Amino acid sequence: MMFFNGLGRFYAFEKAHRLDPTSSGRGVRQFKTALLQRLERENNPTLKGRVQRSDTREMQTFYREYFKKYIQALQNTEKADRAQLTKAYQTAAVLFEVLKAVNQTQALEVEPEILRAHDEVKEKTKTLGPYNILPLDPDSANQAIMRYPEIQAAVSALRNIRGLPWPKNHKKKPNEDILDWLQVMFGFQEDNVSNQREHLILLLANVHIRQIPKPDQQPKLDERALTEVMKKLFKNYKKWCKYLNRKSSLWLPTIQQEVQQWKLLYMGLYLLIWGEAANLRFMPECLCYIYHHMAFELYGMLSGNVSPMTGEHIKPAYGGDKEAFLTKVVTPIYNIISMEAKKSKEQKSKHSQWRNYDDLNEYFWSVDCFRLGWPMRADADFFCQPPGSLSYNKNGENHQPSTDLWTGKINFVEIRSFWHVFRSFDRMWIFLILCLQAMIILAWDGGSPSAIFDAEVFKKVLSFFITAAVMRLGQGLLCLCCFLLYFIMFICEAWTSF
Repeated sequence: MMFFNGLGRFYAFEKAHRLDPTSSGRGVRQFKTALLQRLERENNPTLKGRVQRSDTREMQTFYREYFKKYIQALQNTEKADRAQLTKAYQTAAVLFEVLKAVNQTQALEVEPEILRAHDEVKEKTKTLGPYNILPLDPDSANQAIMRYPEIQAAVSALRNIRGLPWPKNHKKKPNEDILDWLQVMFGFQEDNVSNQREHLILLLANVHIRQIPKPDQQPKLDERALTEVMKKLFKNYKKWCKYLNRKSSLWLPTIQQEVQQWKLLYMGLYLLIWGEAANLRFMPECLCYIYHHMAFELYGMLSGNVSPMTGEHIKPAYGGDKEAFLTKVVTPIYNIISMEAKKSKEQKSKHSQWRNYDDLNEYFWSVDCFRLGWPMRADADFFCQPPGSLSYNKNGENHQPSTDLWTGKINFVEIRSFWHVFRSFDRMWIFLILCLQAMIILAWDGGSPSAIFDAEVFKKVLSFFITAAVMRLGQGLLCLCCFLLYFIMFICEAWTSF
C-alpha cells in the first residue's frame, strides 16, 4: 500500500506539473511543495516494501489484489453497500490510470486479467456515478429510498420520452429521461443535469406525499402535485411577463396525454437554467428573460417544427453543442459583471459610474431589454462600457470600449458620502441625543435617578419631545436642500450634454 501511495503521489505531481508548469494557479505551488516533501520523506520506506523489481509488475500485482479484495468481495455480498462499491470502482479507475502512466516508461504488457477487470470497472463507473440523495442508476432500484411510491412516480414520469425528437447522431443510453433530452438539445453541463434531476424528483415527491386526499399508491404522478410545483416555480416568471405586458412562453398541447410531459419539460428547463446560471441567480429577471426565449424554442421543438434548409428538427438559436449554454449565454453576462466589479475596485470609480447586480438586473425590468435579441447581441448597450473608461476582456486585459452606448444605472442611483452615516442611522443618533439631554437634566437637579419622580424635574425631562420635533424638522429641511441640490446638478448635467 505504501508503494502505491508513493507512485500515486509521484503521478499526481507529474500531472499537476503538466497542467500548470509555471505554478501560477491558486494553491498549485503549495500542492507541489507538499507532495515533494512527502515523496522525499517516504522514499526509503517505500523501496523496502517492494515485492516486485519492476514498478509496472508491482502496480499490476497491487491492482489485481485490490480488485479481488474490495470489488469482487463487495459484489459477492447479498446487500452490497452502494456507496462503498462506487468508491471502490472510482479508486480502481485511478489505479489503472497510474498503472498506464508507469507502463509508458517500461515496455511491459498489461496482463489480460487486469484488462478484463478494467473493462468491467470502466463499464460500471458509467452507471455507478456520484449522487447526492437519490441513486438513479439501474443497479440501485432496490435501495430503500428508491422504493417510495412518490419517488417511483416522479422517476417514471421523467422517463416518459415518447415522441421527443432526438438528433440523428444521438447514442441512446439506458433509462434516459426528459432532462437528458434537454441536455442534448440545449447543451447543458452533465453534472448540472444530474443535480437538477434529483432536485426535480424530490420537489415532486415532497409535494406528492402531502396531497389530501392521499393519491393512489400506484407509481403514477399526481396531477395536483405537478400543478402545485409548476405554480411555485413560475410565479416570478409570470409576474415578470405580466409587468412587461408579454405573453408567457408556457404553452401546452391540445392532446391531453402530452400535457404532463410538456409541464415536466418546462420545469426541467427552468431548473437547468437556474442550476447553471451560478451568480446570475442574483438577477432573477435576467433569468426570466433567458427562460422566456428558451421556453419559446422548446415549444418550437415540441411542436415538430423542421428547418427548411436541412430538414432536421430546429435547434436553439445559440446552437446545441456541448456546454453551449454556459459558453454562449451565461459567460457573456458574467463577463460584464466581472468587468464592472473590476472597474469599481481598480479604477476607484464613483458609485454612479459602475453597475452591481441590482443595476444590471434593473435593465430587465423594462421592455427595452428585448433589444438584446436572441441570441443576445454582443454590441448591445447592455454589454457596453462608458466612454473614457477601461473595460476588461476575457483574459482580464484592459482595453478601450469601442462604443459609448453604456446604459448606466437605470432607476435609483445612490450617492455615497460621509453624511450617509448620519442619514442611515438617524434614529440611533436622535435617541442618543435625547438620552444625553435627560441625563444632563437629572445631573443638574441632584444627580439621583429617583429625582425623575419630582414634578418639576419630570416637566424638564419631558422637554426632550420638543427637542425631537426640532431635530426631525431640521432633518426634513436638510433632505429638501439635498433634493434641490441634486435636482440642480441633474439639470446642469443634462443641459451640458444637450
